[in-house]
Parts: sequence; C-alpha cells; structure tokens
Amino acid sequence: MKVGLTFYFVVFLFAPFFLLAQEPIKSNIYKVDEDFSYFLGDVSYINDYVFMGRRDSIAAPYLFPSIGYYNKSGFFADASLSFLTGSEASRVDLALISTGYNYVSEKFSVGISGTAYFFNEESNNVMSAVVGDLTGIISYDFKLLETTLYLSNYFNDGSKNDFIGGLMFDRAFYALSKNLLINPRISFYAGSQYFYQQYFRSSRLGNRKGKGMGNTGSGVPNSNMVNIEEVQKFKFLNIELEIPFHYTYKHFIFSFNPMLALPQSSTTIYNEDTLITEDLEPVFYWSAGISYWFIP
Repeated sequence: MKVGLTFYFVVFLFAPFFLLAQEPIKSNIYKVDEDFSYFLGDVSYINDYVFMGRRDSIAAPYLFPSIGYYNKSGFFADASLSFLTGSEASRVDLALISTGYNYVSEKFSVGISGTAYFFNEESNNVMSAVVGDLTGIISYDFKLLETTLYLSNYFNDGSKNDFIGGLMFDRAFYALSKNLLINPRISFYAGSQYFYQQYFRSSRLGNRKGKGMGNTGSGVPNSNMVNIEEVQKFKFLNIELEIPFHYTYKHFIFSFNPMLALPQSSTTIYNEDTLITEDLEPVFYWSAGISYWFIP
C-alpha cells in the first residue's frame, strides 16, 4: 500500500465540498486509487451558506465536523454537524446523515445518495424547510473536460417536493507529484422553488425585527401567507464558478474552494398586501477544511 495516495474527488451534487457546490455542507465523496475501505474525518468552515445562489440576509458561517465510511464496494455513509458561528447566533444549526453508492471507473462514474436534514427550529437557512433528498449523478471524462449530470429530489416540510438538476463541466490539473489537485469547474442549475417559498413562509422570518428576508432587503408581513410566482416551474436558477484546491500529505487532505454564484431568474414574492421582486446579485463565498483518512 502506498503512503502518499492520490485522491480522485467525485462530487455528489452537490455539492457539492459539496455539489454538491450547491449544498456546501454535504461532504465530498473521495475515491482513492487503492482497493480498500477507509474512514474519512473532516473539519471544514464556510463563510456563508448559499444554495442555488440564494442566501439569507444575515450571513450564516458554518463550522462543520464530519465522519464518513467509504467501503471498497462503493457504499458510503457520512454524518456531520453544522455549528453556526455568526455574531447573531451561535448554535448547532443542522445535522446531516447521508448514505449511498458510488461506482467509479477510469472515465465513467455513476452514483446515488440519500440525505436526511435535521435543522434547528430557529434556523434562518434558506434550506431550512428541507427534510431529505434523493440524488443521482452520472459523469464521463472526455479528457478535455469531465461532464457531470445530476438530478435531486428535495423533500420539503409542509410543501411539495422540489426537483433540481445540474450540469457541471470541470478539468483536473495536478502538480507536486500529483499531491496538489486544482479542479476549476462551471456548473448550471435549474429547478422548482418550493424550498424557497417555505423559507419565506416560515414563522421564524416574522420575528426578524426588520432585518430583512432573504436577499430581498425587506420584510413581508403575514409570512405564512407568502407565495412565489410560478414556484412549480423548472427555472434556470444559478451559475456557479469555483476553483477547488486539494493538497494531500500522507493521510491528510487540505482543501480551499473559492466560489462565485451568479443567481438567475429573480423571484417574485407576494401576499395580499405586498409584492416584491428580488434584486439578485453575484455572491462570492469560500470554504476551507482539513481531512484525515484512516483504514479500520
């Protein structure tokens, strides 16, 4: 077994750090070039929570430790806690449990995952109505670019499900004996917005005392009656630009990921008395972390 393993980073959404990119607190899925099972512990920080280019008007910086088990068969399971570290509040804001299966060959990968979300009832996170998701991805390496398609079904508390799809293009560059991976990518996302409507309807927002709702910059009274126009339509929601850096040293992985979200399709929010159209702006945010893998 080699001491200095080269890691292939397969993003599961989102997530992404997470497509996951779009779900920044879901852990990446790491696939090593050796046929063995391992645990992966991680502590990461993100300076603000952004999902589909949307965020709350109050920044939500998270510190989130996680632990995951990755079986050589492709099965994985992961759990994490997200500690809100902002000046407005300090608490455990979210717990995540994920499991799934990922198959990776030289050029082709496919996978499926399910995640349960446990938000603090005081959370102002734009995803705070989401209780779970089921996600599938398929990816192929065309040498010049690797192309990834994914589709997620988000289960919302008190509302209909959201279907969100993504198309990602990325290219891996290696340096320092392949211990440094630089992986610039561009991602395009589209979907419905029931999650966002539930965020605005939450009674928590009625207690914000003029601090605003989302990035609209003003509050909406009687928030439980708030609606979003064409919430069910599959709309172009976001373009995401990012340049993840990953450096491996023995059993450690150091990561840094600057991201730029370019939200699309301004949302119109209304009730009987108020009509607001979002003024969407580009959002720059970043994450950093350190991971350690070990063999059971």
